[in-house]
Amino acid sequence: MFWDQQLECIEPERLREVQLQRLKEVVKRVYEKVPFYRKKFDEAGIKPEDIRSLEDIKHLPFTSKTDMREAYPFGLFAVPLSEIVEIHTSSGTTGKPVVAGYTVKDIALWAEVMARCLVMVGATKDDIVQIAYGYGMFTGGLGFHYGAQKIGATVVPASAGNTKRQIELMKDFGTTFLACTPSYALYLTEYAKEEMGIDLSTLKLRIGSFGAEMWTEEMRKEIERRMGIKAYNVYGLTEIIGPGVAHECPAQQGLHVWEDHFYPEIIDPETGEPLPEGQEGELVLTSLTREGMPMIRFRTRDITTLHREKCACGRTLAKIERIKGRSDDMIKVRGVMIFPYQIEQAILEVQGVEPHYQIILTRPHYLDEVEVQVEMSKEIFSDDVKTIETLRKRLEKKIEQTVGVRVKVTLVEPKSIPRSEGKAKRIIDKRNLK
Repeated sequence: MFWDQQLECIEPERLREVQLQRLKEVVKRVYEKVPFYRKKFDEAGIKPEDIRSLEDIKHLPFTSKTDMREAYPFGLFAVPLSEIVEIHTSSGTTGKPVVAGYTVKDIALWAEVMARCLVMVGATKDDIVQIAYGYGMFTGGLGFHYGAQKIGATVVPASAGNTKRQIELMKDFGTTFLACTPSYALYLTEYAKEEMGIDLSTLKLRIGSFGAEMWTEEMRKEIERRMGIKAYNVYGLTEIIGPGVAHECPAQQGLHVWEDHFYPEIIDPETGEPLPEGQEGELVLTSLTREGMPMIRFRTRDITTLHREKCACGRTLAKIERIKGRSDDMIKVRGVMIFPYQIEQAILEVQGVEPHYQIILTRPHYLDEVEVQVEMSKEIFSDDVKTIETLRKRLEKKIEQTVGVRVKVTLVEPKSIPRSEGKAKRIIDKRNLK
């Protein structure tokens, strides 16, 4: 299904023409309207008229989250504050929050790209869309809200949390489409079954759109099995627009980037140099049409791969692979780089454990140690000590084979690892790395 088939299946040559025209316009606009960018461009020795081809984008300076915090709160706005009709922020857990401002046109753009996402996976005006992402300063809830309203669906703005009420709403309202984090989706299934005696797969749910945290193919299968739905991956970030930058199609071979609005690049995270198509690196995004706060070459820190071949669904827009992790969230253990998703992947391939875990990093004697705490299933927890020990060793071997580092696995009782109504906290780093 298509929301705008003409643009979603645009010829590559025409797409490049559109992208170049929009790139020239946005570079000229930020140079004239945003002192931050004028200074950055001048320091790099580049003027708007130097952008003559898409390849020239590599000469533009990057924008980082640090830049955004230094410009706090409104230093990156390209319009007067009187034209900003909505403001969102990141959580600000590691410093000042990142601020994002939206004009009326930006809200319309957000609704448009989210409409593409929803219709692409089969949503229609007949769907009842329950949004269990947080509303408020976080972009997740309202992004889905605007998109669902755009296609004429019925919106249930449940927001995050209040799990019992979420399940009651699903049951009473006949929710057909669920949007939340994948970890919360799993918790909903667990709570429904164990606390309310409800099997979510017996309800009217049929589609789920999950994001805002890393998750694996194995977790997708688990969610689909427990809910009886098709589960899709959504990608977005506050700095660019929120959810709606990219989304999986039914082929589920990557996430289509709406690159007529968000120009994607892959760079080497160490050198910043552009990488060829098909090579893994850090995703960099430039917002081509955002009015209130355009972003030029924003370093997302997300690690993925970009592909441009035509998709089986018929769309010609580029796809990114499932986000592997963040360049600033990679765990370096004894010289080996590990992504948390690799550990999750290994865990979910072993029977007898639940998809709830935490990675605890310590350095007791100048040497990194990794402990992975994994919840046992109820059946295994009530089994004999020998069975549990065999499972523990099997997990340790599987994780070592996957990441190349020996870890200590601790099997813990069911429900002992904290649940999250938002992004799950997977890593606890107790090392003193200063």
